[in-house]
Amino acid sequence: MQESTLYRRRERLSKMTDGFRLGNAYRATIERIKAQDGDKSRLGMAALMWVSHGERPLGADELSYALAVELGSTNFNGGNVPSMSTLADCCQGLITVDKETSTVRLIHFTLQEYLSTHPDIFSHPHSAMAEICLTYLNSKQVKAISADPPTNILHTPFLEYCSVYWGVHAKRDLSDYGISLALELFEKYDRHISIELLLEQVEHLDLGDFGTSFPFNGLHCASFFGINEVVATLIKMGCYDINEGDFLGYTALAWAAHSGHEEVLKMLLTFEDINPNKPNDYGQIPLSHASWNGHEAAVSTLLGLEEVSPDQPDNYGQTPLSYASQNGHDAVVKMLLGREEVNPDRADNDGQTPLSYAAWNGHEGVVKILLAREEVHPDKLDNYGQTPLSYAAHLGHAEVVKILLAHEEVDPYKPDNNGQTPLMLAAMCGHKRVVALLNPPEAVTQ
Repeated sequence: MQESTLYRRRERLSKMTDGFRLGNAYRATIERIKAQDGDKSRLGMAALMWVSHGERPLGADELSYALAVELGSTNFNGGNVPSMSTLADCCQGLITVDKETSTVRLIHFTLQEYLSTHPDIFSHPHSAMAEICLTYLNSKQVKAISADPPTNILHTPFLEYCSVYWGVHAKRDLSDYGISLALELFEKYDRHISIELLLEQVEHLDLGDFGTSFPFNGLHCASFFGINEVVATLIKMGCYDINEGDFLGYTALAWAAHSGHEEVLKMLLTFEDINPNKPNDYGQIPLSHASWNGHEAAVSTLLGLEEVSPDQPDNYGQTPLSYASQNGHDAVVKMLLGREEVNPDRADNDGQTPLSYAAWNGHEGVVKILLAREEVHPDKLDNYGQTPLSYAAHLGHAEVVKILLAHEEVDPYKPDNNGQTPLMLAAMCGHKRVVALLNPPEAVTQ
Protein backbone atom coordinates (compact mmCIF):
# COMPACT_ATOMS: atom_id res chain seq x y z
CA MET A 1 0.00 0.00 0.00
CA GLN A 2 2.81 2.37 0.97
CA GLU A 3 4.75 1.38 -2.14
CA SER A 4 1.72 2.20 -4.32
CA THR A 5 1.31 5.60 -2.68
CA LEU A 6 5.00 6.36 -3.16
CA TYR A 7 4.73 5.40 -6.84
CA ARG A 8 1.80 7.77 -7.37
CA ARG A 9 3.66 10.62 -5.69
CA ARG A 10 6.71 10.02 -7.86
CA GLU A 11 4.48 9.92 -10.95
CA ARG A 12 2.83 13.26 -10.04
CA LEU A 13 6.23 14.80 -9.33
CA SER A 14 7.52 13.52 -12.67
CA LYS A 15 4.57 15.07 -14.52
CA MET A 16 5.05 18.37 -12.69
CA THR A 17 8.74 18.34 -13.59
CA ASP A 18 7.96 17.54 -17.23
CA GLY A 19 5.37 20.30 -17.30
CA PHE A 20 7.84 22.75 -15.80
CA ARG A 21 10.45 21.83 -18.41
CA LEU A 22 7.92 22.12 -21.25
CA GLY A 23 6.77 25.48 -19.94
CA ASN A 24 10.34 26.75 -19.94
CA ALA A 25 10.84 25.41 -23.46
CA TYR A 26 7.64 27.07 -24.74
CA ARG A 27 8.49 30.35 -23.06
CA ALA A 28 11.98 30.34 -24.59
CA THR A 29 10.60 29.54 -28.06
CA ILE A 30 8.01 32.33 -27.86
CA GLU A 31 10.74 34.75 -26.85
CA ARG A 32 12.73 33.69 -29.93
CA ILE A 33 9.63 34.28 -32.10
CA LYS A 34 9.25 37.79 -30.70
CA ALA A 35 12.94 38.52 -31.28
CA GLN A 36 12.84 37.72 -35.00
CA ASP A 37 13.65 40.43 -37.52
CA GLY A 38 11.27 42.23 -39.83
CA ASP A 39 7.75 40.86 -40.30
CA LYS A 40 8.61 37.41 -38.95
CA SER A 41 7.83 38.32 -35.34
CA ARG A 42 4.38 39.72 -36.22
CA LEU A 43 3.49 36.77 -38.42
CA GLY A 44 4.68 34.22 -35.88
CA MET A 45 2.76 35.66 -32.94
CA ALA A 46 -0.34 36.35 -35.04
CA ALA A 47 -0.35 32.77 -36.34
CA LEU A 48 -0.09 31.41 -32.80
CA MET A 49 -2.95 33.67 -31.74
CA TRP A 50 -5.26 32.47 -34.51
CA VAL A 51 -4.44 28.80 -34.07
CA SER A 52 -4.85 28.91 -30.27
CA HIS A 53 -7.89 31.22 -30.10
CA GLY A 54 -9.82 30.33 -33.25
CA GLU A 55 -13.42 29.22 -32.83
CA ARG A 56 -12.63 26.19 -34.96
CA PRO A 57 -9.47 24.77 -36.56
CA LEU A 58 -8.37 26.88 -39.52
CA GLY A 59 -7.29 25.51 -42.86
CA ALA A 60 -3.85 26.52 -44.10
CA ASP A 61 -5.34 28.91 -46.69
CA GLU A 62 -7.67 30.43 -44.10
CA LEU A 63 -4.81 31.15 -41.73
CA SER A 64 -2.63 32.61 -44.48
CA TYR A 65 -5.43 34.93 -45.62
CA ALA A 66 -6.16 36.00 -42.04
CA LEU A 67 -2.54 37.06 -41.62
CA ALA A 68 -2.58 38.97 -44.92
CA VAL A 69 -5.38 41.33 -43.83
CA GLU A 70 -4.15 44.86 -43.19
CA LEU A 71 -6.22 46.22 -40.31
CA GLY A 72 -8.61 48.94 -41.44
CA SER A 73 -7.69 48.68 -45.13
CA THR A 74 -10.53 48.64 -47.65
CA ASN A 75 -8.36 46.71 -50.10
CA PHE A 76 -7.24 43.13 -49.56
CA ASN A 77 -3.80 42.62 -51.08
CA GLY A 78 -3.40 39.01 -52.20
CA GLY A 79 0.33 39.61 -52.52
CA ASN A 80 0.55 39.70 -48.72
CA VAL A 81 -0.61 36.09 -48.30
CA PRO A 82 2.26 34.13 -46.71
CA SER A 83 2.98 30.50 -47.49
CA MET A 84 2.46 27.82 -44.88
CA SER A 85 6.15 27.04 -44.86
CA THR A 86 6.88 30.69 -44.08
CA LEU A 87 4.42 30.64 -41.18
CA ALA A 88 5.85 27.41 -39.78
CA ASP A 89 9.29 29.00 -39.90
CA CYS A 90 8.04 32.20 -38.24
CA CYS A 91 6.45 30.12 -35.47
CA GLN A 92 9.70 28.27 -34.83
CA GLY A 93 7.98 24.93 -35.36
CA LEU A 94 5.17 25.51 -32.84
CA ILE A 95 2.44 24.98 -35.48
CA THR A 96 1.92 22.21 -38.01
CA VAL A 97 -0.65 21.10 -40.59
CA ASP A 98 -2.67 18.08 -39.53
CA LYS A 99 -2.43 15.53 -42.35
CA GLU A 100 -5.85 14.01 -41.68
CA THR A 101 -7.89 17.23 -41.48
CA SER A 102 -5.64 19.62 -43.47
CA THR A 103 -6.09 22.15 -40.66
CA VAL A 104 -3.39 24.01 -38.77
CA ARG A 105 -2.84 23.00 -35.16
CA LEU A 106 -0.33 23.58 -32.37
CA ILE A 107 2.53 21.12 -32.22
CA HIS A 108 1.25 19.54 -28.98
CA PHE A 109 -1.79 19.82 -26.70
CA THR A 110 0.47 20.95 -23.85
CA LEU A 111 1.22 24.11 -25.82
CA GLN A 112 -2.50 24.96 -25.83
CA GLU A 113 -2.51 24.43 -22.06
CA TYR A 114 0.53 26.67 -21.68
CA LEU A 115 -0.98 29.47 -23.77
CA SER A 116 -4.30 29.17 -21.87
CA THR A 117 -2.55 29.60 -18.53
CA HIS A 118 -0.53 32.59 -19.78
CA PRO A 119 -3.18 34.98 -21.16
CA ASP A 120 -0.72 37.88 -21.13
CA ILE A 121 1.08 36.42 -24.16
CA PHE A 122 -1.56 37.92 -26.46
CA SER A 123 -3.14 41.34 -25.90
CA HIS A 124 -6.95 41.17 -26.36
CA PRO A 125 -6.86 38.34 -28.93
CA HIS A 126 -10.62 38.14 -29.53
CA SER A 127 -10.90 41.88 -30.05
CA ALA A 128 -8.01 41.75 -32.53
CA MET A 129 -9.54 38.79 -34.37
CA ALA A 130 -12.92 40.50 -34.61
CA GLU A 131 -11.24 43.59 -36.08
CA ILE A 132 -9.40 41.50 -38.68
CA CYS A 133 -12.60 39.65 -39.65
CA LEU A 134 -14.57 42.88 -39.96
CA THR A 135 -11.81 44.54 -41.98
CA TYR A 136 -11.92 41.62 -44.41
CA LEU A 137 -15.73 41.74 -44.66
CA ASN A 138 -15.51 45.49 -45.33
CA SER A 139 -12.95 45.07 -48.11
CA LYS A 140 -14.00 46.00 -51.62
CA GLN A 141 -13.17 42.50 -52.82
CA VAL A 142 -15.70 40.92 -50.46
CA LYS A 143 -18.32 43.61 -51.01
CA ALA A 144 -18.14 42.92 -54.72
CA ILE A 145 -19.14 39.27 -54.26
CA SER A 146 -22.75 38.75 -55.26
CA ALA A 147 -25.10 36.73 -53.08
CA ASP A 148 -27.78 36.82 -55.78
CA PRO A 149 -27.09 34.71 -57.68
CA PRO A 150 -24.72 32.85 -55.33
CA THR A 151 -21.05 33.15 -56.30
CA ASN A 152 -18.25 30.62 -55.97
CA ILE A 153 -16.24 31.71 -52.94
CA LEU A 154 -13.33 29.24 -53.25
CA HIS A 155 -11.01 32.14 -54.07
CA THR A 156 -11.85 33.76 -50.72
CA PRO A 157 -11.04 31.01 -48.18
CA PHE A 158 -11.20 33.35 -45.18
CA LEU A 159 -14.72 34.57 -45.99
CA GLU A 160 -16.72 31.75 -44.37
CA TYR A 161 -14.83 32.01 -41.07
CA CYS A 162 -15.23 35.79 -40.92
CA SER A 163 -18.94 35.63 -41.73
CA VAL A 164 -19.74 33.02 -39.10
CA TYR A 165 -17.38 33.95 -36.28
CA TRP A 166 -16.63 37.67 -36.31
CA GLY A 167 -19.52 38.25 -33.93
CA VAL A 168 -18.46 35.40 -31.65
CA HIS A 169 -15.07 37.03 -31.17
CA ALA A 170 -16.70 40.46 -30.82
CA LYS A 171 -19.03 39.23 -28.10
CA ARG A 172 -16.03 37.99 -26.11
CA ASP A 173 -14.14 41.28 -26.41
CA LEU A 174 -14.77 44.33 -28.56
CA SER A 175 -12.87 47.59 -28.86
CA ASP A 176 -14.27 50.97 -29.89
CA TYR A 177 -12.53 50.48 -33.22
CA GLY A 178 -14.26 47.13 -33.57
CA ILE A 179 -17.62 48.81 -33.01
CA SER A 180 -16.86 51.34 -35.74
CA LEU A 181 -15.92 48.52 -38.13
CA ALA A 182 -19.18 46.72 -37.33
CA LEU A 183 -21.17 49.88 -38.00
CA GLU A 184 -19.30 50.28 -41.28
CA LEU A 185 -20.30 46.74 -42.26
CA PHE A 186 -23.94 47.43 -41.43
CA GLU A 187 -24.05 50.61 -43.53
CA LYS A 188 -24.24 48.50 -46.70
CA TYR A 189 -25.29 45.21 -45.18
CA ASP A 190 -28.19 44.55 -47.54
CA ARG A 191 -27.30 41.60 -49.77
CA HIS A 192 -23.84 41.22 -48.21
CA ILE A 193 -22.56 37.70 -48.94
CA SER A 194 -21.69 37.17 -45.25
CA ILE A 195 -25.39 37.11 -44.30
CA GLU A 196 -26.04 34.00 -46.35
CA LEU A 197 -22.91 32.26 -45.06
CA LEU A 198 -23.87 33.11 -41.48
CA LEU A 199 -27.46 31.93 -41.66
CA GLU A 200 -26.55 28.73 -43.49
CA GLN A 201 -25.04 27.61 -40.17
CA VAL A 202 -28.32 27.98 -38.26
CA GLU A 203 -30.00 24.62 -37.71
CA HIS A 204 -33.61 24.15 -38.82
CA LEU A 205 -33.64 27.51 -40.62
CA ASP A 206 -35.30 27.37 -44.03
CA LEU A 207 -33.62 30.01 -46.18
CA GLY A 208 -36.11 29.48 -48.98
CA ASP A 209 -35.68 32.11 -51.72
CA PHE A 210 -32.87 33.71 -49.77
CA GLY A 211 -31.06 34.87 -52.88
CA THR A 212 -33.85 37.11 -54.14
CA SER A 213 -35.06 39.00 -51.09
CA PHE A 214 -33.56 38.80 -47.65
CA PRO A 215 -33.87 41.80 -45.39
CA PHE A 216 -31.55 41.05 -42.48
CA ASN A 217 -30.25 44.23 -40.93
CA GLY A 218 -27.50 45.16 -38.53
CA LEU A 219 -29.76 45.02 -35.48
CA HIS A 220 -30.81 41.48 -36.40
CA CYS A 221 -27.16 40.47 -36.80
CA ALA A 222 -25.91 42.10 -33.59
CA SER A 223 -28.79 40.50 -31.65
CA PHE A 224 -28.04 37.13 -33.25
CA PHE A 225 -24.48 37.34 -31.93
CA GLY A 226 -25.49 38.97 -28.64
CA ILE A 227 -23.10 41.93 -28.96
CA ASN A 228 -24.49 44.30 -26.35
CA GLU A 229 -22.38 47.32 -27.28
CA VAL A 230 -23.35 47.20 -30.95
CA VAL A 231 -27.06 46.61 -30.23
CA ALA A 232 -27.08 49.56 -27.83
CA THR A 233 -25.28 51.79 -30.35
CA LEU A 234 -27.64 50.91 -33.20
CA ILE A 235 -30.72 51.57 -31.07
CA LYS A 236 -29.28 54.89 -29.86
CA MET A 237 -28.63 55.90 -33.47
CA GLY A 238 -32.27 55.15 -34.32
CA CYS A 239 -31.23 53.22 -37.43
CA TYR A 240 -33.88 50.51 -37.28
CA ASP A 241 -37.45 49.72 -36.29
CA ILE A 242 -36.99 47.56 -33.21
CA ASN A 243 -39.93 45.32 -34.22
CA GLU A 244 -38.92 44.92 -37.86
CA GLY A 245 -38.77 41.34 -39.06
CA ASP A 246 -36.09 39.91 -41.33
CA PHE A 247 -36.63 37.79 -44.43
CA LEU A 248 -38.38 35.14 -42.31
CA GLY A 249 -40.06 37.54 -39.93
CA TYR A 250 -37.51 37.13 -37.11
CA THR A 251 -37.20 40.29 -35.04
CA ALA A 252 -34.08 41.34 -33.12
CA LEU A 253 -35.81 40.05 -29.98
CA ALA A 254 -36.48 36.69 -31.65
CA TRP A 255 -32.81 36.33 -32.59
CA ALA A 256 -31.68 37.20 -29.07
CA ALA A 257 -34.12 34.62 -27.68
CA HIS A 258 -33.08 32.03 -30.28
CA SER A 259 -29.41 32.40 -29.35
CA GLY A 260 -30.01 32.76 -25.61
CA HIS A 261 -28.39 36.17 -25.26
CA GLU A 262 -30.03 37.25 -22.03
CA GLU A 263 -28.39 40.67 -21.72
CA VAL A 264 -29.45 41.73 -25.22
CA LEU A 265 -32.90 40.27 -24.58
CA LYS A 266 -33.31 42.33 -21.43
CA MET A 267 -31.99 45.45 -23.15
CA LEU A 268 -34.51 45.13 -25.98
CA LEU A 269 -37.35 44.53 -23.54
CA THR A 270 -36.70 47.88 -21.85
CA PHE A 271 -38.20 49.69 -24.84
CA GLU A 272 -41.90 50.47 -24.50
CA ASP A 273 -42.72 49.81 -28.14
CA ILE A 274 -41.14 46.34 -28.19
CA ASN A 275 -43.56 43.53 -29.05
CA PRO A 276 -42.47 40.36 -27.17
CA ASN A 277 -45.21 38.33 -28.88
CA LYS A 278 -44.51 39.23 -32.49
CA PRO A 279 -44.49 35.99 -34.50
CA ASN A 280 -42.23 35.20 -37.43
CA ASP A 281 -43.55 33.97 -40.75
CA TYR A 282 -44.14 30.53 -39.21
CA GLY A 283 -46.11 31.94 -36.29
CA GLN A 284 -43.32 31.31 -33.77
CA ILE A 285 -42.89 33.90 -31.02
CA PRO A 286 -39.59 34.69 -29.22
CA LEU A 287 -40.63 32.38 -26.35
CA SER A 288 -40.90 29.52 -28.87
CA HIS A 289 -37.32 30.13 -30.03
CA ALA A 290 -35.94 30.24 -26.51
CA SER A 291 -37.88 27.11 -25.55
CA TRP A 292 -36.77 25.20 -28.64
CA ASN A 293 -33.11 25.80 -27.80
CA GLY A 294 -33.46 25.32 -24.05
CA HIS A 295 -32.30 28.78 -23.03
CA GLU A 296 -33.56 28.77 -19.46
CA ALA A 297 -32.62 32.37 -18.56
CA ALA A 298 -34.28 33.71 -21.72
CA VAL A 299 -37.42 31.66 -21.09
CA SER A 300 -37.57 32.87 -17.49
CA THR A 301 -37.20 36.50 -18.60
CA LEU A 302 -39.94 36.22 -21.22
CA LEU A 303 -42.29 34.38 -18.89
CA GLY A 304 -41.87 37.24 -16.44
CA LEU A 305 -43.74 39.52 -18.84
CA GLU A 306 -47.52 39.72 -18.41
CA GLU A 307 -48.08 40.33 -22.11
CA VAL A 308 -46.27 37.16 -23.20
CA SER A 309 -48.56 34.32 -24.31
CA PRO A 310 -46.92 31.17 -22.90
CA ASP A 311 -49.18 28.75 -24.79
CA GLN A 312 -49.37 30.47 -28.16
CA PRO A 313 -49.38 27.95 -31.03
CA ASP A 314 -47.52 28.61 -34.28
CA ASN A 315 -48.72 27.87 -37.80
CA TYR A 316 -48.17 24.17 -37.16
CA GLY A 317 -50.03 24.20 -33.87
CA GLN A 318 -46.86 23.74 -31.82
CA THR A 319 -46.50 25.68 -28.59
CA PRO A 320 -43.36 26.64 -26.63
CA LEU A 321 -44.03 23.59 -24.42
CA SER A 322 -44.21 21.37 -27.46
CA TYR A 323 -40.81 22.60 -28.67
CA ALA A 324 -39.18 22.28 -25.25
CA SER A 325 -40.55 18.74 -24.92
CA GLN A 326 -39.43 17.79 -28.42
CA ASN A 327 -35.84 18.74 -27.61
CA GLY A 328 -35.71 17.37 -24.08
CA HIS A 329 -35.29 20.58 -22.11
CA ASP A 330 -36.52 19.42 -18.70
CA ALA A 331 -36.00 22.71 -16.86
CA VAL A 332 -37.79 24.74 -19.54
CA VAL A 333 -40.69 22.28 -19.54
CA LYS A 334 -41.05 22.76 -15.79
CA MET A 335 -40.97 26.54 -16.16
CA LEU A 336 -43.66 26.54 -18.82
CA LEU A 337 -45.86 24.15 -16.83
CA GLY A 338 -45.65 26.63 -13.99
CA ARG A 339 -47.95 28.92 -15.94
CA GLU A 340 -51.68 28.15 -15.58
CA GLU A 341 -52.37 29.13 -19.19
CA VAL A 342 -50.19 26.33 -20.52
CA ASN A 343 -52.08 23.22 -21.60
CA PRO A 344 -49.72 20.24 -21.10
CA ASP A 345 -51.80 18.02 -23.40
CA ARG A 346 -52.39 20.45 -26.24
CA ALA A 347 -52.19 18.76 -29.65
CA ASP A 348 -50.70 20.39 -32.74
CA ASN A 349 -52.09 20.28 -36.27
CA ASP A 350 -51.04 16.62 -36.58
CA GLY A 351 -52.60 15.70 -33.27
CA GLN A 352 -49.22 15.29 -31.59
CA THR A 353 -48.93 16.38 -27.97
CA PRO A 354 -45.85 17.42 -26.00
CA LEU A 355 -45.77 13.87 -24.62
CA SER A 356 -45.77 12.43 -28.14
CA TYR A 357 -42.77 14.56 -29.08
CA ALA A 358 -40.89 13.71 -25.90
CA ALA A 359 -41.54 9.98 -26.39
CA TRP A 360 -40.60 10.19 -30.07
CA ASN A 361 -37.20 11.62 -29.20
CA GLY A 362 -36.60 9.45 -26.13
CA HIS A 363 -36.53 12.22 -23.54
CA GLU A 364 -37.19 10.24 -20.37
CA GLY A 365 -37.07 13.23 -18.02
CA VAL A 366 -39.66 15.20 -19.97
CA VAL A 367 -41.89 12.12 -20.29
CA LYS A 368 -41.90 11.70 -16.51
CA ILE A 369 -42.60 15.41 -15.93
CA LEU A 370 -45.56 15.40 -18.32
CA LEU A 371 -47.02 12.12 -17.04
CA ALA A 372 -47.07 13.60 -13.55
CA ARG A 373 -49.79 15.99 -14.75
CA GLU A 374 -53.36 14.74 -14.49
CA GLU A 375 -54.37 16.57 -17.66
CA VAL A 376 -51.95 14.55 -19.78
CA HIS A 377 -53.47 11.56 -21.58
CA PRO A 378 -50.66 8.94 -21.81
CA ASP A 379 -52.30 7.02 -24.68
CA LYS A 380 -53.65 9.87 -26.80
CA LEU A 381 -53.97 9.17 -30.51
CA ASP A 382 -52.66 11.62 -33.09
CA ASN A 383 -54.02 12.08 -36.63
CA TYR A 384 -52.12 8.98 -37.76
CA GLY A 385 -53.51 6.80 -35.00
CA GLN A 386 -50.15 6.70 -33.23
CA THR A 387 -49.69 7.04 -29.49
CA PRO A 388 -46.67 8.14 -27.46
CA LEU A 389 -45.93 4.42 -26.98
CA SER A 390 -46.01 3.86 -30.73
CA TYR A 391 -43.38 6.54 -31.29
CA ALA A 392 -41.14 5.35 -28.46
CA ALA A 393 -41.37 1.73 -29.66
CA HIS A 394 -40.75 2.64 -33.30
CA LEU A 395 -37.60 4.59 -32.42
CA GLY A 396 -36.35 2.02 -29.92
CA HIS A 397 -36.52 4.14 -26.77
CA ALA A 398 -36.75 1.26 -24.29
CA GLU A 399 -36.69 3.36 -21.10
CA VAL A 400 -39.55 5.55 -22.34
CA VAL A 401 -41.49 2.43 -23.35
CA LYS A 402 -41.02 1.07 -19.83
CA ILE A 403 -42.26 4.34 -18.28
CA LEU A 404 -45.37 4.42 -20.48
CA LEU A 405 -46.21 0.77 -19.89
CA ALA A 406 -46.38 1.48 -16.16
CA HIS A 407 -49.61 3.42 -16.80
CA GLU A 408 -52.82 1.40 -16.90
CA GLU A 409 -54.35 3.67 -19.55
CA VAL A 410 -51.67 2.71 -22.06
CA ASP A 411 -52.78 -0.04 -24.45
CA PRO A 412 -49.66 -1.80 -25.85
CA TYR A 413 -51.76 -3.54 -28.52
CA LYS A 414 -53.46 -0.48 -29.99
CA PRO A 415 -52.94 -0.35 -33.79
CA ASP A 416 -52.35 2.87 -35.72
CA ASN A 417 -54.13 3.88 -38.94
CA ASN A 418 -51.99 1.37 -40.86
CA GLY A 419 -52.88 -1.44 -38.50
CA GLN A 420 -49.42 -1.52 -36.94
CA THR A 421 -49.09 -2.01 -33.19
CA PRO A 422 -46.17 -0.74 -31.07
CA LEU A 423 -44.84 -4.33 -31.01
CA MET A 424 -44.93 -4.59 -34.79
CA LEU A 425 -43.16 -1.26 -35.20
CA ALA A 426 -40.42 -2.25 -32.75
CA ALA A 427 -39.95 -5.68 -34.36
CA MET A 428 -39.86 -4.19 -37.84
CA CYS A 429 -36.99 -1.91 -36.80
CA GLY A 430 -35.10 -4.59 -34.90
CA HIS A 431 -35.42 -3.05 -31.43
CA LYS A 432 -34.99 -6.30 -29.46
CA ARG A 433 -35.14 -4.75 -26.01
CA VAL A 434 -38.39 -2.94 -26.80
CA VAL A 435 -39.84 -6.13 -28.30
CA ALA A 436 -39.01 -7.95 -25.07
CA LEU A 437 -40.79 -5.26 -23.04
CA LEU A 438 -43.90 -5.36 -25.23
CA ASN A 439 -43.91 -9.12 -25.63
CA PRO A 440 -42.54 -10.64 -22.41
CA PRO A 441 -42.08 -14.45 -22.16
CA GLU A 442 -45.10 -14.83 -19.89
CA ALA A 443 -47.28 -13.23 -22.56
CA VAL A 444 -45.99 -15.71 -25.17
CA THR A 445 -46.71 -18.78 -22.99
CA GLN A 446 -50.22 -17.58 -22.43
